[in-house]
Order: sequence, then structure tokens, then C-alpha cells
Amino acid sequence: MGLDGSVSSVLAVNGSGSWIWWHWISTHPGEIGHRLEEHIVLTAYAVVIGFLIAFPLGIFTQRHRSWYGPTLGITSGLYTLPSIALFGLMVPIFGLTRTTAIVPLVLYTLLLLVRNVVAGLDSVPHDVLDAADGMGYTRNRRLLRVELPLALPAIVAGVRIATVSTIGLVTVTALIGQGGLGRFIVDGEQRGFFKTPIVVGTVLSIALAVVADLGFLGLLRLATPWSRAGER
Repeated sequence: MGLDGSVSSVLAVNGSGSWIWWHWISTHPGEIGHRLEEHIVLTAYAVVIGFLIAFPLGIFTQRHRSWYGPTLGITSGLYTLPSIALFGLMVPIFGLTRTTAIVPLVLYTLLLLVRNVVAGLDSVPHDVLDAADGMGYTRNRRLLRVELPLALPAIVAGVRIATVSTIGLVTVTALIGQGGLGRFIVDGEQRGFFKTPIVVGTVLSIALAVVADLGFLGLLRLATPWSRAGER
């Protein structure tokens, strides 16, 4: 039974207006799983594409400092645009498609990712760079073998923040017909404030953000075993 066809009957039967109606949840496991999958896919597309753009851009602007200010200004400007307006501007260009949802989500990640890539590279101690130069490392080899490993905590911190904020923003894409957990919130509000799907969409969005954040934190600990030396 789909959400559209069920809410009216649910409200008619369940007039109590309780926040959680377990029968609705038990009869919609397929739709809940489908919306959760849509949410994860949209988030993954946005963060991966955003990182593929921001990573080389961050390296370039860290090496060519005069470009950092303008780049940060543009990405900051994009970040301050209201999400509803930005999604609306994409509709005449791409229609009601997944691209319309992904493009703004990608733009919102750029500020967080570029800034953290630059901050991570800036955090590498100068004496470490001097030692690498003294050992005859080329610039690219120094970047790959010395700078990026040491900058990894700051870069991953940017990815964690970008992922969590994107998971929250994906709920807005339901307004342009792109599903995700926000679909439950929109449908619940449009049908007499039926609370259960609203709670399900909200709680799962928060849980997804927490799981993603902890997942990146775990990956960082595995990738940087030297960072745990000071904890012992």
C-alpha cells in the first residue's frame, strides 16, 4: 500500500493523532527502504561530485594563493543562496529530474570542501616540507607522500560536515519531486499533518547523518593510525 493511497484511510481509522502509528510503519517497510535508498544515492552523488571538483580546486588555490580569495568568495556566495530558490532556478534548465536536485547539492558542498582542503594543506609544518625537499622529493611526490597524509584529518572533517549538511538538504528535494526521506515529511504535512511519516522521515534523516558521520570518523582512524598514538 503506497503512502498516497493510505494516509486518508489511516487518518479515518486512527483519529487519535498520535505521533507514532506502528501499524503504518509495519505496512510500509518497502517504501521506507526505497525512500532511504533515494536519500543515500542523492547524498552520495552530491558529495562525491563535489569532492571531485573541490579537491583539485583546493590544491590549486593553496598553491596559487591569489585565487583563494575569489574562489572562497564565489563558493561562499553559492552557499548563502536559499535552497528553495536555487532548486527552483534549476527546474527551467533541467526540468524535474535528478540533475535538478544534484547540481545545487554539489554547489553547497564546495565551500566546505575547498576550505578544508586548503586548511589541511596549510596545517602541514614547514620543517616537514623542508625535510621532504631536502630528500629530493618533487612537488607532486611531496604532495602525495607527505602533504596529503598529514592534511587528511582536516580534509575528512570537511567531507563529514559536507555529508551531514547534504543529508539535511536532500529532504528539500522532495519539493521538486525527487523523493528521499523528505517525501514522507511533505506528504505528511500535505495530508492533514499526519505525524507518523513526518517522524519517520525526520528520525531516519538524523540517524543517517549520525551513521555517516561516525563512518567517516572510523575510516579516518583506520587511515591515520599515527593519530591515535597520542591517545595511549
